[in-house]
Amino acid sequence: MTDSLRVVFAGTPEFAVPCLKACNQAGVDVVAVYTQPDRPAGRGRKLSPSPVKQAALDAGYRVEQPDSFRAAADRATLAGLAPDLMVVVAYGLILSQRVLDLPRFGCWNVHASLLPRWRGAAPIQRAIQAGDRHSGVCLMQMEKGLDTGPVIDRIATADISRETGGGLHDQLCQYGATLLQRQLALLAAARERPSSEAQPGEGVEYAHKIDKAEAAIRWSDSALAIERQVRAFNPWPVAEADIAGERLRIWAAEAIAGPAQAAAPGALLGANRDSLDVATGDGALRIHEIQRAGGRRLPVRDYLNARADLRQAGA
Repeated sequence: MTDSLRVVFAGTPEFAVPCLKACNQAGVDVVAVYTQPDRPAGRGRKLSPSPVKQAALDAGYRVEQPDSFRAAADRATLAGLAPDLMVVVAYGLILSQRVLDLPRFGCWNVHASLLPRWRGAAPIQRAIQAGDRHSGVCLMQMEKGLDTGPVIDRIATADISRETGGGLHDQLCQYGATLLQRQLALLAAARERPSSEAQPGEGVEYAHKIDKAEAAIRWSDSALAIERQVRAFNPWPVAEADIAGERLRIWAAEAIAGPAQAAAPGALLGANRDSLDVATGDGALRIHEIQRAGGRRLPVRDYLNARADLRQAGA
């Protein structure tokens, strides 16, 4: 009987959890799960485990949480696991060549874009912001560069032009699990590195980490650009702007044609039964779902029940 493929899994956020489960479904031996150290979370700022750590503990896997692999002892612990493969999914650490070379078949990475477009930290949000028609997931053989390794397999999405950051996240994490499970089964059978295709030099884009300050809407932007911003930043950090005298978070909106007579960007054009229309630098933004400071997200029609002044203005 052939020994099971020994796999070390490294991941941290919710995006990586389906891939961890895929390792179990592929019938490989997950000898350890690496994840980021527990971080303060919530109002009490208590140390909380990452989603991957919680899933690993629930499954009975050994968990390791080094701050990095710079210490020789941490690399020795990894080497002592004698991994055939290390699977990395949104782990949050840059791995040195010494670490990449430890597993027999190297390290695989599941990345949420169609490489070489959107290498880096925030490929899901940047794809939506840029107006990409499609996104996808790549499984690559890792090398020292940032998301530069040759691609083993990929899956593309259907049209994402109406998708939110959260919706695309949920779709791509399942695609990633599908890719990983398929390729793990092939590796377990073949016991040799799979074929892969080098990324082309053209079409490279970097998906820089999201800064919370990017949530602030500039009404001088086009309605289409703001709509994409709203969708990309749902559910985090959530687009926000001053509207009708108060700061609102905007959860759902769409670009529409503006009035024939130009209005100043940011001007409230109308309060309809189910929406607010705001002028932008090009066209208007029709807002359907908002959140007041300290409140919960709610449909605009419920918000207008508390803003009689806007209902009268929009009548």
